[in-house]
Amino acid sequence: MGKVTGFKEYARELPGKRPVEERVNDYKEFVGLYSEEKLNQQSARCMNCGVPFCHNGCPLGNIIPEFNDAVYKEKWEDAYRILSSTNNFPEFTGRICPAPCESACVLGINKPAVAIEEIEKHIIEIAYKKGLVVEKAPLIRTGKTVAVIGGGPAGMAAASQLNKAGHTVTLFERDEKIGGLLRFGIPDFKLEKWVVERRVKLMEEAGIIIKTGVEVGKDILADELMKSFDAVVLAGGSTIPRNLNIPGRELKGVYFAMEFLKQNNKRVSGIPYTEEDILSTDKDVIVIGGGDTGSDCVGTSNRHRAKSITQFELMPQPPKDRTEAMPWPTYPMLLKTTTSHEEGCTRMWGVNTKEFLGDANGELRALKVVDVEWETDVFGRPVKFKEVEGSERELPAQRAYLAMGFLHPQKQGLLEQLGVEFDERGNVKAKEGQYQTSVDKVFAAGDMRRGQSLVVWAISEGREAARRVDLFLMGSTALESKDAESMYAF
Repeated sequence: MGKVTGFKEYARELPGKRPVEERVNDYKEFVGLYSEEKLNQQSARCMNCGVPFCHNGCPLGNIIPEFNDAVYKEKWEDAYRILSSTNNFPEFTGRICPAPCESACVLGINKPAVAIEEIEKHIIEIAYKKGLVVEKAPLIRTGKTVAVIGGGPAGMAAASQLNKAGHTVTLFERDEKIGGLLRFGIPDFKLEKWVVERRVKLMEEAGIIIKTGVEVGKDILADELMKSFDAVVLAGGSTIPRNLNIPGRELKGVYFAMEFLKQNNKRVSGIPYTEEDILSTDKDVIVIGGGDTGSDCVGTSNRHRAKSITQFELMPQPPKDRTEAMPWPTYPMLLKTTTSHEEGCTRMWGVNTKEFLGDANGELRALKVVDVEWETDVFGRPVKFKEVEGSERELPAQRAYLAMGFLHPQKQGLLEQLGVEFDERGNVKAKEGQYQTSVDKVFAAGDMRRGQSLVVWAISEGREAARRVDLFLMGSTALESKDAESMYAF
């Protein structure tokens, strides 16, 4: 522990942000960095808590107290080594992770938790600045070949780990660039794309073969894939969005959130696209869905200079503090106000959309909505709702973005050709901890296996699946696991 009394002396502080009126004029990241003094103080808040529940809160099993101690002592090489031992891409999680580790922080029982996510981002950026982040091709290759399908965080993590084990890895991505939702879903104001490019360059320097613009199952059929590689990792994500099949869904102006966000990310990066422009400029915008994707639609619409922005959520407004149904150290479903909400947005809870209303030209003009009341169980958790009589009304809207999550991976093409089994939710069936599908030498990881989830979970799944692939190919493995009793001795 860096400083015994640090958690008593220093309050939680986060880096400053550029003012709203300035940052909505561009797509640059707007969260600053700590000064050396503030970084030292924030790392000093980490307690000698005996049992570090943050380890369990983090899907990667990051060794948090140890890297906080190294930061406090300014041992940057040690801090980077500890962090990178469990996390392939701290520059991603340090920017966009909801930090379940902080929800499990022992200090968070009665004080604001340690700013773990920000400290993580500072470690990796300092490591890059000091030239500590270097990737080299393995000295010895095993002679085994592995195909990783999907260039999102799960596929990137699996490819990096398998390459580290000495296998020859080819990473296939159907889009123009590697990154998945990191590239085409998350807006640049949260994650600038040079951050992704920097990591992709390192992966290529380490000897990973990256093939973009290749849809496996179409450009390369499953039979050819199975003949060409000793193992296959499916990491294509959960890509089929949840639809809202109500009257008027066909109207022009109603889009899936990812149609909107992906096109905008391409526009910002200068990547050509053939679809008609989807813009919020001078429009009344309604975002249906209260999660992070919906929030990203809000932030992007603010930069488009929308006339108004409203975000709906069917569920009731979450509490601001933990309830009996959310005991520490579980991850609590609390009211979250994002930086996009700070930039301007009307938020509404307990609202159900009944119909999209159009004009004579087939353009969206309004939404017919109704308020709902939720019945809760003994723990206060919502279980079913009923409409509030007399609350039905129309709200003007020329753009509606559906941000209600994803159902399952695309089955047409590769998955059907392989003949893999699916679970009851439509995801590729692969046992937890094993990652092997019903088809020999085919493994699955990330959202394609577990359903839509967090970037940190995708990285964890990619790492763990890679370990099982290495064990399958070689009979043993030296790849780290979050479940290992001891990865490092400090």
